[in-house]
Amino acid sequence: MSLPFESAYRHGFARVAACTIPVSIADPATNAEAVLDSARACDADAVAVAVFPELCLTGYAIDDLVMQDPVLDAVERAIERLVEASVDLLPLLVVGAPLRHRNRLYNCAVVIHRGELLGIAPKSYLPTYREFYERRWYAPGDDQSGQDIRVGALEAPFGPDLLFESLDVPGLVVHAEVCEDVWVPIPPSSRAALAGATVLLNLSGSPITIARAEDRKDLVQSQSLRCLAAYAYAAAGTGESTNDVSWDGQTMIYEGGDLLAETERFPDGPRRSIADVDLDRLRQDRLRQGTFDDNRRAAGADAELRTVHFRLDPPRTDIGLLRTLDRFPFVPDDPARLAQDCYEAFNIQVSGLVQRLRAIGDPKPVIGVSGGLDSTHALLVVARAMDRMGRPRSDILAYTMPGFATSDHTKSNAIALAESVGASIETIDIRPAATEMLQRLGHPFAAGEPVHDVTFENVQAGLRTDYLFRLANHHGGMVIGTSDLSELALGWATYGVGDHMSHYAVNAGVPKTLIQHVIRWVIAHGEGVDEAEAAVLQSVLDTEISPELVPAGQDGRMQSTEDRIGPYALHDFALFHILRYGFRPSKIAYLAEHAWRDAEAGAWPPGFPDEDRYAYDLPTVTKWLQVFLRRYFAFAQFKRSAIPNGPKVSPAGSLSPRGDWRAPSDGNARAWLAELAAALPDLVED
Repeated sequence: MSLPFESAYRHGFARVAACTIPVSIADPATNAEAVLDSARACDADAVAVAVFPELCLTGYAIDDLVMQDPVLDAVERAIERLVEASVDLLPLLVVGAPLRHRNRLYNCAVVIHRGELLGIAPKSYLPTYREFYERRWYAPGDDQSGQDIRVGALEAPFGPDLLFESLDVPGLVVHAEVCEDVWVPIPPSSRAALAGATVLLNLSGSPITIARAEDRKDLVQSQSLRCLAAYAYAAAGTGESTNDVSWDGQTMIYEGGDLLAETERFPDGPRRSIADVDLDRLRQDRLRQGTFDDNRRAAGADAELRTVHFRLDPPRTDIGLLRTLDRFPFVPDDPARLAQDCYEAFNIQVSGLVQRLRAIGDPKPVIGVSGGLDSTHALLVVARAMDRMGRPRSDILAYTMPGFATSDHTKSNAIALAESVGASIETIDIRPAATEMLQRLGHPFAAGEPVHDVTFENVQAGLRTDYLFRLANHHGGMVIGTSDLSELALGWATYGVGDHMSHYAVNAGVPKTLIQHVIRWVIAHGEGVDEAEAAVLQSVLDTEISPELVPAGQDGRMQSTEDRIGPYALHDFALFHILRYGFRPSKIAYLAEHAWRDAEAGAWPPGFPDEDRYAYDLPTVTKWLQVFLRRYFAFAQFKRSAIPNGPKVSPAGSLSPRGDWRAPSDGNARAWLAELAAALPDLVED
């Protein structure tokens, strides 16, 4: 039976905890109880996997006491105690302990679940340099593949070749390595990841010195990124001997290079980093990045690895979601990161345009400006390109082309903006030509009837683009496209001779939700942006998104894009998770509901106006997700299959048929809509 929609485990998440505990040197019984205290807390928090520090059943800094039989006997009894007590606990427990095997002592990761000793992984690489002296006591475990071990009355697989795979949480495959193992050029976890491990664990001692914490974070981050895996790290802390070193109890969890959770260092008691790891994301990354598996083939990384299976039996209740969710996945919440993204997005567009202009003989840029977000941003890109090429901004030929629904506000914004950036600006009223065309078509509007259908709209959109291309011919120019990534996803463009077409589409890789932030960045950081230009840009930001092709209604409201096709915030949310990860619609609905249900919760991007901070409930999310799925998969591809050149900007991908996205123009959305309907039958329309 499948899990309910409310369960995070249904949607490809597994909760992981990295735990540090106070230890009592050479006192396994006391330390086992400390492990159990944290394990019970993890169980209450619905944790699937909990990792503890290196040698935490004895303490890492035990030195020669580790070779005393009373201590080693007590370790075995402590493990038996943990196994017995784990019967009713959810988490897979991974605990550090020294264990005897044949004629040597090994520094081990002990894996326990629901009353079973599942396996034991010995440390492969033993530091014996500077403050470390491990080879005095332990044998390296790198040659112990395929072994079994007895621990008191228990028996289990033993070796560095063990993977632990859940039978009822798809994609949850765990591997454990110990401390130094991740510091070598080819860690054991690399081999494990290539063989299928998705959650990599590190039981660490690692005494602290200045800057070592940052080194650990760099290693864990890079290993999670390189291995396309989650990596949970737990270091020793309170209670360890401070003869010659000190301890900070650092814990952290990374996923694919992203920090999910960490605790403060130098704690005065037990601490846990807890996060919900996205197993779907990891699986999709590996599926898409074919070189990952090519590396497995070249390295023979899956040879002779053993898999131990377990059944987690995840909770069927709503346990929440313990990870940061961005309302705007294309827009970082962190101010420094957002500024960096805006800088890079803007300069990617500028450098792409500069190269294209130079390659075809430095034509004059021809651009239609409407006073809306997209054309405003494109004009800013063109202006900076002129600066970079050492050309006068008067070479920019900007045109505002009012139609039947153009407002004075947007028209005045367009003219003021063009003048403020130093572009040449001309107004061409398209209404006479549009009226003549509608007359020749026999359209009712030409006879005075208020018929504002798609023909009425596209006559205007087509004329504008037709004028721009002929103006480019006439003045030795090239048409700069203004449509953005979000419009390409939805097919919200007039095909062919319309805003779908240009000579070079500078905005094609930038989503609608990011454009407003890039404009804000230009206001704050752009060179040569004076007060007048900044005021116009702010006015554009404050204007409702509209194609302005249909006159205002009786209530005076102008045509609103988002009223017709839905909020760009939700559409960009769906676009990111489909384009980047190929997620199921039900998962996207689950994530969007968690991200958007409470306007007061979580972070908003810097500079986002307070009055625009809104919320969406699950029915609303589902309603507009269906619109997105139909437009994206069943309608808009024929437009994307014929788009002009334009630079890729977002790491989530582009929609160019020559780049990230290749799809049949005659597709359909049935599989996606059926998946959503199966998960939310009461909310999905027939």
